[in-house]
Amino acid sequence: MASRAYLATHGVPQSLGDLPQHYAVDYIARPTGRALNLEFCRGKELLEVALQTRVAVTGADLYASAALAGLGLVQVPRYRIEAEIETGELQILLPDHPPPPLQISVLYPQSRQLSPRVRVFTQWLAEQFAGAR
Repeated sequence: MASRAYLATHGVPQSLGDLPQHYAVDYIARPTGRALNLEFCRGKELLEVALQTRVAVTGADLYASAALAGLGLVQVPRYRIEAEIETGELQILLPDHPPPPLQISVLYPQSRQLSPRVRVFTQWLAEQFAGAR
């Protein structure tokens, strides 16, 4: 994803081969202190792409804000920036090569019988994220 301003200045990448001409906002993983590469799926193959960068951040809100400010390409879970996609502030790039889906886990105390509230919540959560990227 990238902002309108970024794409107006740098152009819209049409293929994975266009990416080296672009900048990324680096997201630094706190446990390792290293930047995460952008990830794309080509069929069943996972491709990691490291791009040149101008800025690095450690928080999800900062990551999305840097993209909105036109500082580079990012990969943010769609649910976090749905409104910005709908208004056109952010544009999805390379839809034929999406990032891999994120795994979501629900942790709850082990008991002999699952609480009805926990069961309903986990079912609802699964429905909310079914098919989401």
